[in-house]
Amino acid sequence: MVSDSKGIFYVNDPLEKLMFEELRNACRGGGFGGFLPAMKQIGNVAALPGIVHKSIGLPDVHSGYGFAIGNMAAFDMSDPTSVVSPGGVGFDINCGVRLLRTNLDEGDVQPVKEQLAQALFDHIPVGGGFQGGHTHERQGPGRSTGDGGGLVPEGRLRLGRGQGALRGVRQDAAGRPQQGLFEGQEERPAAVPVALHGLGRGRLTLVLYLTQLGTLGAGNHYAEIQVVDEIYNDYAAKKMGIDHKGQVCVMIHSGSRGLGHQVATDALVAMEKAMKRDKITVNDRQLACARVTSEEGQDYLKGMAAAGNYAWVNRASMTFLTRQAFAKVFTTTPDDLDMHVIYDVSHNIAKVEEHMVDGKQKTLLVHRKGSTRAFPPHHPLIAVDYQLTGQPVLIGGTMGTCSYVLTGTEQGMTETFGTTCHGAGRALSRAKSRRNLDFQDVLDRLADQGIAIRVASPKLVMEEAPESYKNVTDVVNTCHDAGISKKAIKLRPIAVIKG
Repeated sequence: MVSDSKGIFYVNDPLEKLMFEELRNACRGGGFGGFLPAMKQIGNVAALPGIVHKSIGLPDVHSGYGFAIGNMAAFDMSDPTSVVSPGGVGFDINCGVRLLRTNLDEGDVQPVKEQLAQALFDHIPVGGGFQGGHTHERQGPGRSTGDGGGLVPEGRLRLGRGQGALRGVRQDAAGRPQQGLFEGQEERPAAVPVALHGLGRGRLTLVLYLTQLGTLGAGNHYAEIQVVDEIYNDYAAKKMGIDHKGQVCVMIHSGSRGLGHQVATDALVAMEKAMKRDKITVNDRQLACARVTSEEGQDYLKGMAAAGNYAWVNRASMTFLTRQAFAKVFTTTPDDLDMHVIYDVSHNIAKVEEHMVDGKQKTLLVHRKGSTRAFPPHHPLIAVDYQLTGQPVLIGGTMGTCSYVLTGTEQGMTETFGTTCHGAGRALSRAKSRRNLDFQDVLDRLADQGIAIRVASPKLVMEEAPESYKNVTDVVNTCHDAGISKKAIKLRPIAVIKG
């Protein structure tokens, strides 16, 4: 059955120009990392079986694997033809952003900015490979001091509901949707073959994946010390513990590391076979998918849940390491610095949610790839602290540019199933960035802005330079003006660490 859904996207004039430029480059053979242009991908997703409403591109949309990055689509769980597609989540399952507040002001941090950046770089392992951040003292099997209590219970990766691996996550439960849990892992743990059998990625064992806990990774991942630059919504900001300009925060952007990549890779192989069996046709091979109710679909959802929980624990562990770094530089305790989680949100996930469709409540599987859940005030899944403000939405900028905190809206629930943008979105491919930009020039510009930086790889500096991305303010303003989310806080960086 062919879907009659449509593809739409939210843009302003500069962002629209970039989308058509990407399309023209693809037509000339320039492409974007070997993928179809985002505009074409949005249309291809609209043709997937069981899709509801529209395939939606957010303002930061750009070409990706299967789905565009910045593309969301919802599928009717009551429709037996509905599918789940790993391309609609991405290879870095539960890549997301966590924001911590402090009681420090910019004046407290500027004199020790370089020491603080170095302390973060020393405490949080960065870059690729399998190196972990768990260097703090153990108290016994599966127990550790500080924020990450019981991150690796009894040497097993048990990432389902109620397992010890999530005790550290639950400590900051008010700052995360659904207490940071993706349910359903107990029933079919074999859905994560790499975790239990050591398959793939050079036949690495589970132990190696566990050593990645507490690591930042490479690419666009970062830990950034930021300063509150503007407050647009005083009430929402105060609910988040932000009460004045100049207040210092820390933003951590990372995901599920190698485990998420392996779950996606294994699922794509299985789903290609399932598509032949179930006679599913798609417009792009990268949109490999399976019926939600099929064994392959359920296996992927279970594996995605485990990788998603792994990412929550990874960010929780890096929170502990961040608190250690700050405590060391300021010779005090994290509690004295009021280092608490404001929120932690995923922008690469598929979630089962209840939404109104044509006046009827429906259970949908909402794919959000490079897009962020943005639920409105009074939604039952929002933490109690944010019931009156709407869900905080964390929008990370590019290295050297501002970031934002938004809040969800009722209009967003109607138009985008409670979804908004996730960041700036690439404007140049990584290869083109390396060709066009100079390592030292980028570092010099950051220094001129007063931003301390620690980075493991010189090529990453070019790939992640602000020039490689769209203007994050254009992206956020487009969402704000469209009413699918509203601006609450603007943050600017003063120190950044990257892989």
